[in-house]
Amino acid sequence: MEKLFKLKQNGTTVGTEVIAGITTFFAMAYIIVVNPNILSETGMEWGAVFLATIISAVIGTLIMGLFANVPYAQAPGMGLNAFFTYTVCFGLGFTWKQAMSMVFICGLINVLMTVTKIRKYIIKAIPTSLQHAIGGGIGIFVAYIGFLNIGFINFGGGVPAMTYVNQPALILFVIGLILIIVLQVLKVKGAILIGIIVTTIIGIPMGVTATGDTISFTEACKVLPTTFGAIFTAEGLPSLFTDMSKLPLALITIFAFSLSDTFDTIGTFIGTGRRSGIFSEEDEKAMENGAGFKSKMDKALFADATATSIGAIFGTTNTTTFVESAAGIGAGGRTGLTSVITALCFALSAFLATFISAIPSAATAPALVVVGIMMVSSFKDIEWTDFEDAVPAFFAAIFMALCYSISYGIGTGFIAYCVVKIAKGKVKEIHPILAVATILFILNFVLLALLP
Repeated sequence: MEKLFKLKQNGTTVGTEVIAGITTFFAMAYIIVVNPNILSETGMEWGAVFLATIISAVIGTLIMGLFANVPYAQAPGMGLNAFFTYTVCFGLGFTWKQAMSMVFICGLINVLMTVTKIRKYIIKAIPTSLQHAIGGGIGIFVAYIGFLNIGFINFGGGVPAMTYVNQPALILFVIGLILIIVLQVLKVKGAILIGIIVTTIIGIPMGVTATGDTISFTEACKVLPTTFGAIFTAEGLPSLFTDMSKLPLALITIFAFSLSDTFDTIGTFIGTGRRSGIFSEEDEKAMENGAGFKSKMDKALFADATATSIGAIFGTTNTTTFVESAAGIGAGGRTGLTSVITALCFALSAFLATFISAIPSAATAPALVVVGIMMVSSFKDIEWTDFEDAVPAFFAAIFMALCYSISYGIGTGFIAYCVVKIAKGKVKEIHPILAVATILFILNFVLLALLP
């Protein structure tokens, strides 16, 4: 165990890693049911997507843990699955097999970008102030996810407002939030996981903790063949290139998938890996000097890149590094053992879906809020009194939550950074890669605005 994961070197223990792995799983377990709910609207079998979601999460997370030795978990990403269903299938008129084929191609592009070190060079090109802003911004984003998941913030009047705490779920959320904060202040080991479990138990008599309607593992296995390998049938990949009139639209969609997937991952790694020491200065030097996959960052990027294509083969949208991994990192996870434990939990969930679905958002949302609080400390390293630094940092951080997208936050931050540098006559300070990435973001925003 020590030889494989280098626990002592990373300042952690088996117990801490196990707690962190379970914490990460609980924080992102909602995807097991939510992803099939969204994708099944396109005509895909719910059970097949349910199993594809779990399989892609297990494989992707195991690669992350065993190959890269970092505490990140992967699963089909929220946002991209909604884009797949409501924009690509419903809005643009592509079949789910065609859309899934686009996801597969997106994964291949990400692998190519990783092997050629493009994604690594993008990370190196991001200014330090923006990296700190991304870290703090992800903290706001994670906390925002927590508040939205439980409905603590609502938009009923057309503007965001705090919901009155007069429902059992919201009352339980407040109880859980106070409990985890108190445990964290008292520095109780495993505070976040303890908080999730205790809150879930308290929710039983309150009627908030209740099992959901799912299908059995056997039933899911029977319908998995409807999605597994569907992209390789005549209605999949080949169909994308038979109708030349829709080919430009397909290419634009693949571009949108790839850009969002790439910067979601980069943002997550920068936001959670630097301050926690997962990606250390020594690792960065290895990333800069070594050929092949010698650094943890290189390996983590490769693990993330391969997961999307693997998931598409089984029948699910972009499998990406989950920002909820921050919950496990906040609980002390520092090595791939955390990921392995999370993967095992996902594997077990295929047989225990009914019980896993019983964990309410009211129990996991407080954990995300607390992790968000811990992550915003990155803001202290930004020179806020210098307007030149403050403008791009502000846009990068705030737009992650406002747009509910890490990649859009990074994109607006990049654009603001370039505008400021051009205005100050410091064009030479704009890294060529960052300039290209900014142009791609602008192009992406324009194309999305022009989509029918």
